[in-house]
Amino acid sequence: MQIIDGKKIAQKIIDELKKQPKPEKIFAAVLVGDNPQSKSFLKQKEKVAKELGIDFRMYEFPAKLKNDDLRKEVGKIALLKRVGGVIIQLPLPEHINRHYILNVIPREKDVDVLGERALGAFYNGRNPVLPPAVETTKEILSVVKRQLSDVKIAIVGAGFLIGKPISVWLMNQKIKELKIFRSGSNLNDLKNYDLIISGVGQAGLIKPEMLKNGAGVIDFGYSFNKEGEISGDFETYKLTNLQTNKLNFYTPTPGGTGSILVAKIFENFYKLTQFKKEKV
Repeated sequence: MQIIDGKKIAQKIIDELKKQPKPEKIFAAVLVGDNPQSKSFLKQKEKVAKELGIDFRMYEFPAKLKNDDLRKEVGKIALLKRVGGVIIQLPLPEHINRHYILNVIPREKDVDVLGERALGAFYNGRNPVLPPAVETTKEILSVVKRQLSDVKIAIVGAGFLIGKPISVWLMNQKIKELKIFRSGSNLNDLKNYDLIISGVGQAGLIKPEMLKNGAGVIDFGYSFNKEGEISGDFETYKLTNLQTNKLNFYTPTPGGTGSILVAKIFENFYKLTQFKKEKV
């Protein structure tokens, strides 16, 4: 049974990026409000940017800012010629219309592939980069050497960050079966699937005993368990030797998908700046 070392995989991606020409563009990150988790995630991205020598700039705005004012400010940043990529750190304050803000980012600078122009191109197989969650999934499947053609896959959660883009991508692959488990679905049916991909954000939602022998788990979930510790959707802290031995692989939280996601965001930044240069 393989426990995926996300930090090791991420470092390999970063080391490969170091061999490429460094983008001479600004990577802009927008933070609205003072959510401690959001700040922590941005610090991780800032750390990778420093390692790569990327000009990473954070633009912070107060949580009370109105929709139109925030869209105007993000639009100003996104349209700067010296800016090559833009991310909006989520979640946004409740009164903000998320899509209204994300849609102001030009497709060629949409590193997260969350605006409607980039998403539309992705759905039609025409976007120059894939959503980071899709790239992370591809990377992990490559590491575990899992072929999709003979695999039955379950997606737990159909959210716009994880479940939806991954399921859209998988629908265009040659796979045996794909099922999306939404809120209220019977998770005991997971025992019928070879690969579980989850992004709900509910600690301990998926129990080891729910899974079949030889199953693999890619866990994007991120929340806090009853002990106040960071946890994924897959409950790993109570794994017994018997349960561990029956799994093919799983991604731990922390230390699994998170680091790879960050590395893939920077990989997208490199690709987008290069793609724009080639079009000129």
